[in-house]
Amino acid sequence: MSATSEAIDEAVHAAVASATGGLSPAALADAWGDWAVHLAFSPGKQAELVVKAARKGERLAGFVLRSLLQGGRAEPCIRLRTQDHRFDDPAWQVWPFSLIMQSFLLAQQWWQTATTGVRGVSHAHEAMVAFMVRQMLDAVAPSNTPLTNPVVLAETLCTGGENLNQGSFNLIEDALQLLADEPMPAGPEGFKVGRDVAVTPGRVIHRKRLIELIRYDPATEAVRPEPILIVPAWIEKYYILDLSPENSLVRYLVGQGFTVFMISWRNPGFDDRDLSFDDYCQLGVIDALDSIGGVLPGRVVHLAGYCLGGTLAAIAAAAIARDGDGRLSSLTLFVNESQVTFLESLMRSTGTLDAQQMAGAFRLLRSNDLIWSRMVNSYLLGRREETPALAAWNADATRMPVRMQSEYLRRLFLDNDLAKGRFRVGGRPVALGDIRVPVFADGTERDHIAPWRSVFKLTLLTKVEVTFVLASGGHNAGIVAAPEESGRRCRVHTRTARDRYLDPDTWTALARATDGSWWLEWTTWLAARSGEPTAPPLPGPTALIPADLGPAPGTYVLEA
Repeated sequence: MSATSEAIDEAVHAAVASATGGLSPAALADAWGDWAVHLAFSPGKQAELVVKAARKGERLAGFVLRSLLQGGRAEPCIRLRTQDHRFDDPAWQVWPFSLIMQSFLLAQQWWQTATTGVRGVSHAHEAMVAFMVRQMLDAVAPSNTPLTNPVVLAETLCTGGENLNQGSFNLIEDALQLLADEPMPAGPEGFKVGRDVAVTPGRVIHRKRLIELIRYDPATEAVRPEPILIVPAWIEKYYILDLSPENSLVRYLVGQGFTVFMISWRNPGFDDRDLSFDDYCQLGVIDALDSIGGVLPGRVVHLAGYCLGGTLAAIAAAAIARDGDGRLSSLTLFVNESQVTFLESLMRSTGTLDAQQMAGAFRLLRSNDLIWSRMVNSYLLGRREETPALAAWNADATRMPVRMQSEYLRRLFLDNDLAKGRFRVGGRPVALGDIRVPVFADGTERDHIAPWRSVFKLTLLTKVEVTFVLASGGHNAGIVAAPEESGRRCRVHTRTARDRYLDPDTWTALARATDGSWWLEWTTWLAARSGEPTAPPLPGPTALIPADLGPAPGTYVLEA
């Protein structure tokens, strides 16, 4: 293909991708075609769907009859999933809204059966079709329209329609902000970084093109000699781990006598489009470890990574082990072709993958909670909900350089190079099996981005002691789990280097169940692998760090 024709194709792809939010029409058509053709040649599956439709119709008819005989208060014929809160209000149990809800839930269940289990359909295409159908059903749910939502109808009667009037103003305000490319409001008063969130005292001790390194001030008279370096994900700002004081993991760690360092990623622009995944490893994690070695010479480090930062931390740990570098004490991890090509064309046109595109993708994974329920509250009920600190952080997204993100998608996701020993750092391949320090891995029960059973596969790729913790909650809320919060629980089990592999179900049966935050389990685990507390290191410049670069949270986290 000539350079001219390739440039034309990329321009067209980028234009279409901008209109579709980065979704490839070719990839979607391929998935639908795969599913439809295999379903057409599966008479057994078709017969199963006919039978299930008939049975669901029978169940619904029985529900209607019982409702008529019992004054509209019959036992439902299908139960809500525990994570589905659209129909929690008691008004949904009143006729005829109970019939509307039950009809929708039965149809939703039937479509789940129809889009899964069709023999011959690739796993990726099955997941894509099921995801798209779920999005369509979420969009047409009876909770989203005023005439079929009893809560909206009651509010409209009570306020004389003022809720719809206020909702119209909210819709216009959001539309104008979207057209102006401004961020949505983070609640009535908002959250300011350094004032409301990211307020744990500390200093920036290192600043380079890609990172700022923050060292947090000690909060105890004695500290553990081994510091902790936390590597956050580069797709969001680091302060997910330093939210408001009552739910800050950083503040909790320093309060337990640990010296904590945090990487704060710079928000890349067009000039950074050629930064690679290797750059993020070398100029990010390795550079930060070098700086810590300058402040605390001779100390081994507890390396911890959150979300995608966990992937980066694991790769860096493998590279360090490959090179015979003994600076780590432990490792803690909190983690199709047409679509990737399409995203690459979109990213090349801007040099980065835009924050809102990534945020939109994550919202689709939980569209009930993160899209439709908020639209109902804002536009139909006319209510502006106060945004909690976690949601405000979630809206404060960053960009990703085109080269780095393409490498991540292709080499780690599509080609699985890390698991196959082909992923290179510093020009040489790395393997997680080379890691020789104990590993603490944390998953959450309702993680919609990194399901815990996928995270659990880490135990297959490493040959060391692995302590795996399964915490209650979701991808972010399950990690931000202050010990003071009630209702927290987790399961924990350690596999030694000599133990045989346990599958996830067997692990679940053997794991110790405990009430409370996983933070307690982690700090106990860290303390057991740390030395006795000593006087904290003296603050101030050193030979390798000649100047104080300002207080935390630094400057990179403030970049838009």
